[in-house]
Amino acid sequence: MADNAYARAGVDIEAADRAVDLMKEWVEKARRPEMLGGLGGFAGLFDASALLSYKRPLLATSTDGVGTKVAVAQMMDKHDTIGFDLIGMVVDDLVVCGAEPLFVTDYIATGKVVPERIAAIVKGIAEACVEAGCALVGGETAEHPGLLAPDEYDVAGATTGVVEADALLGPALVREGDVVIAMAASGLHSNGYSLARHVFFTQAGWTVDRHVEEFGRTLGEELLEPTRIYTKPALAIARETETHAMAHITGGGLANNLARVMPPELKATLDRATWTPAPVFDVVRTLGEVAQPDLEATLNCGVGMVALVAPDAVDGALARLADFGIDSWVAGEVAVDPEQKGTVELVGQHPGW
Repeated sequence: MADNAYARAGVDIEAADRAVDLMKEWVEKARRPEMLGGLGGFAGLFDASALLSYKRPLLATSTDGVGTKVAVAQMMDKHDTIGFDLIGMVVDDLVVCGAEPLFVTDYIATGKVVPERIAAIVKGIAEACVEAGCALVGGETAEHPGLLAPDEYDVAGATTGVVEADALLGPALVREGDVVIAMAASGLHSNGYSLARHVFFTQAGWTVDRHVEEFGRTLGEELLEPTRIYTKPALAIARETETHAMAHITGGGLANNLARVMPPELKATLDRATWTPAPVFDVVRTLGEVAQPDLEATLNCGVGMVALVAPDAVDGALARLADFGIDSWVAGEVAVDPEQKGTVELVGQHPGW
């Protein structure tokens, strides 16, 4: 570290420069043709002339972080997957309205810049952007000595996308008789980690290197499973089938997030018997003695995204999702219910629960 006043205060400019050099390779991979310039400018540039082909382009934007899942990455000293959690959280909040994510910016705050660690984080972010089809146009890394411990960091990001006005998805399109298609989650994704960490680490006293038979791997490996990114398959069914609305299942669980796209006069009923959540959800439930309503209000319980589609579009949507390797199924339907308008109800029970 250079011997200057800033360095003596704990901020290493040379380490920051080294981190930028290491991450350039990965940022370069996360480009779109509309991206101008490279890493190092004060602002990321994106050529918006493509919007001229739209009749009425609507810009959509979303911002989010990863939450306390970063604590697991730090415990595992594995940092190249957390970027998938960040990108999954922001881009799939856009895609539910039919918007295509165009570009992302990220923000990393850390107690001490370790260039290799920052580069690993950005590697994951860039690879996730490639999977989502958006560009990583810029970002910021900030060193916060005294505020964060040397090995601590947090990540956040923001994305902007576009959708043609007459292709906008949402509650206004949902109709009686629509079918609820559920898309399988890869695991816990990036929500409910305060609960999961409390159950596994505080209540049970487990460690990240503990092999868990139900998972077929260590606890840390299970908890660090990256968030599934649904952007491309979700856009495919939005564009190619009669899809009316979608919901990204994040904090608050399945029923609460699906309710956000339900019109006030209709109700969606989902049958738990149509799927078996991955073992991690049942282990949290039983090990932590967590009541099912609390579990379902916190975790995705095996469903990461849902789509509301017209009945005659179901087969096409399921087939298209399968093309992308997404396990999906019919989980329920939409109907009129004068007594429970605008709600979502889960009925039945998961096999084996």
